[in-house]
Amino acid sequence: MATLDIVIMAAGKGTRMKSARPKVLHRLAGKSLLQHVLDAVAGLAPVHTLVITGHGAETVETELRAPRLTFVRQEPQLGHRPRGAAGRAAPGQRGTTLILNGDVPLIRPATAAALAAASGGTRLALLTIELADATGYGRIVRGGDSGDAVTAIVEHKDANPAQRAIREVYTGMLAARRRGSSAR
Repeated sequence: MATLDIVIMAAGKGTRMKSARPKVLHRLAGKSLLQHVLDAVAGLAPVHTLVITGHGAETVETELRAPRLTFVRQEPQLGHRPRGAAGRAAPGQRGTTLILNGDVPLIRPATAAALAAASGGTRLALLTIELADATGYGRIVRGGDSGDAVTAIVEHKDANPAQRAIREVYTGMLAARRRGSSAR
């Protein structure tokens, strides 16, 4: 039986927002950005939902509510590297960990479900998008035997001119086989 865990990255300072308030607690349509994400994935019936907090952790942890919600503090803050954040499955139990961003309030439940399904608890699935102007985003480099396998994600600042011409970018959201589960 396959199960689902969700990890939501919510540790960032949000310096571009020019606010002391944690970025994920800024409000949109009467709810925090992070609460929108939690509401979007509630219907997926995750076994565990982990929220990685950092900047303003106490405030973030006080303001949020969701079933089976656990907070993990990232100290020091590591950006998009949730080390050890995903739960461990019982031996032989297949599972998927869905990693989302707490500052992307318009994630649709169907998109999150499709991303988890694309992993199937056996492989890595990245959520990508093609943009007319990909400036500032990590580019998806494809190649390999099939020509369409993801071979790298190259940050804009590190990209060469050919890579900067790529319009497909990584959203920072992914699904993968849960740590500790066996790939079958």
